[in-house]
Amino acid sequence: MKISRNPKEIHPPVAPYVHQIEITGPNRWLTFSGQIGMALDGTVPEDPIIQLQLALNNIKKNLECAGMTVADLTKVVFYLVGEFDTAQRKHVMRDFFGDHCPCMTMLYVVALASPVLKVEIDAWAYQEMI
Repeated sequence: MKISRNPKEIHPPVAPYVHQIEITGPNRWLTFSGQIGMALDGTVPEDPIIQLQLALNNIKKNLECAGMTVADLTKVVFYLVGEFDTAQRKHVMRDFFGDHCPCMTMLYVVALASPVLKVEIDAWAYQEMI
């Protein structure tokens, strides 16, 4: 079964997409649209570190909406634009992931869908059904 969701705790999609699709069967897969550093009210802060925190929070809210946690993340891809303070970036990521280590890719790109966006995160989560 395929279930599409737009959690109310996250800004509405900014184009014709959904924030997440859950695929159920003997196990559950959850795939996300790229999550950006946008607040619930639609604002995007200038600070890329705050955008990173917001995008990760949007990942967390998507997980919670599906009854999952950060520990269920299997693959995370970061798309970053411009300069990021490496120490701050690592600190934010450590706070979010804790001891969990999903597969991860980090790319620095020229631009995202809007010039104000400095962060987009693509993710997959898996949950074994017992």
